[in-house]
Amino acid sequence: MRRHAIVVGGGIGGLATALALRRIGWQATVLERAAELGEIGAGMSQAPNALRALAELGVEEQARAVGAPTYSSGNLRTPDGRHLQQARPGDATALLAFARADLHRVLLEAVPTGWIRPDAEVTAIRQNADGVTVGFGGGELTADLVIAADGIRSTVRRLLWPDAPPPRFLGRTAWLGIAQVPGLPGSMTMGPGGYFLIHPIARGRAYWAYVTTADAPGVRYDQEKTEVARRVGTWHDPIPALVEATPGEAVIHIDICDLDPLPAYVRGRVALLGDAAHAMSPDRGQGAGQSIEDAVVLAAALAGEHTVDAALRRYDADRRPRTQATARGARKDGDRIISKAAHRAMVTMIRMMPARWWRKGIAADGNATWRWRPPRLPSPATRP
Repeated sequence: MRRHAIVVGGGIGGLATALALRRIGWQATVLERAAELGEIGAGMSQAPNALRALAELGVEEQARAVGAPTYSSGNLRTPDGRHLQQARPGDATALLAFARADLHRVLLEAVPTGWIRPDAEVTAIRQNADGVTVGFGGGELTADLVIAADGIRSTVRRLLWPDAPPPRFLGRTAWLGIAQVPGLPGSMTMGPGGYFLIHPIARGRAYWAYVTTADAPGVRYDQEKTEVARRVGTWHDPIPALVEATPGEAVIHIDICDLDPLPAYVRGRVALLGDAAHAMSPDRGQGAGQSIEDAVVLAAALAGEHTVDAALRRYDADRRPRTQATARGARKDGDRIISKAAHRAMVTMIRMMPARWWRKGIAADGNATWRWRPPRLPSPATRP
């Protein structure tokens, strides 16, 4: 009898999980609380670890077709335009940048027809020896396993881990946007108390993000575009022009939060995945990538173990150390990059570092996070 999982959440992590389950011969139902599936946010980059995981899901080629190489980690600048490090013509880059909606669409199109149920907000979970029952608006379903990929404010996490702390504000806020500006190579401009990130994305567009300190969460402005333009108006080209080219209604303002580490990602036959388990700051560009890794590792454990319980123990043991270390590192990187006190020292250190050392560090195998390789999933042709 074909095994069945319920995936809560239809974002990048949830869809990646559905694809991974399909690769190992499971069936999945994806419950998405929104009436229509879509991806919240603007853009992102994916590192080699995530691209290898997409290859295991069978969608690497489609993902690369909607991505664009970005030299953001090789082009570091100060607000007056000086380069701290500069990519050379012909340099390789390990990063691929996407509009979040484009990568989400690639995953969505690969999920089998009928697996996704929109407008299905989860309200209850019950477990017994036979499986897990999920109550949601419109009914209930029972399955062998539930995988919660419902984000940093996960309903499933709240229901089954009621004592876990809520998301923690990190003292940073960000404005995000996408503009029709072609030809930008990608860069990161480091100012005292803030940085401005640019990634080229498909169809002649550029994604940008301005991250800075904030005393409290929830502060918003009547004209968000005007506010971010005021803050970076004297920074080097093309930053002011990029903000100006962004439609005002398309500028997104978010506060940056993460989660305190959990002692386990599994409770009974329920597993947390992606931001529901280990939401992290964006400062290592690993949030979505770690959720895609989670999906592949979970499917490999289910394919390799004799019982679901054993597979979930293996998933928890494999993923918790790596994802929690990545979250800690992202938090520390963000604190360091955004610190006004540390800005001068950091700029001096980067400027004095030999370019060949810097290029080695941002190569595809330049750090332990990027060197990760996924477990192999059975191909559709070899799957039992």
